[in-house]
Amino acid sequence: MRVLIDECLPRMLARRLTGHDVVTVQAAGWAGVSNGRLLSIAEERFDVFVTADPRLKHQQNLQQLAINVIVLPSNRRSLVEKLVPVLCETLAALASDRPGQYLEISLP
Repeated sequence: MRVLIDECLPRMLARRLTGHDVVTVQAAGWAGVSNGRLLSIAEERFDVFVTADPRLKHQQNLQQLAINVIVLPSNRRSLVEKLVPVLCETLAALASDRPGQYLEISLP
């Protein structure tokens, strides 16, 4: 699974998602790019976009995109670390599904 991590999330998340091809927005050279443009670019190279921006679903027409979006409930490092196992399970479940899904992960 090719995963793009939003710049609002800790970069350590990229290292924790083993078994996937993971890139941060910063490493891709897209820091500061607006969400609409970022998603448009990302859908050509990635299967999943992971963010902590809950407003994304109200700002963008996600159903027309060829990329899945996963929203974490926080960008605080300590909480993101706790969510890594759930995020890995979610990525595994998405592997066989269609693109264009929007999923919110909740705190346990």
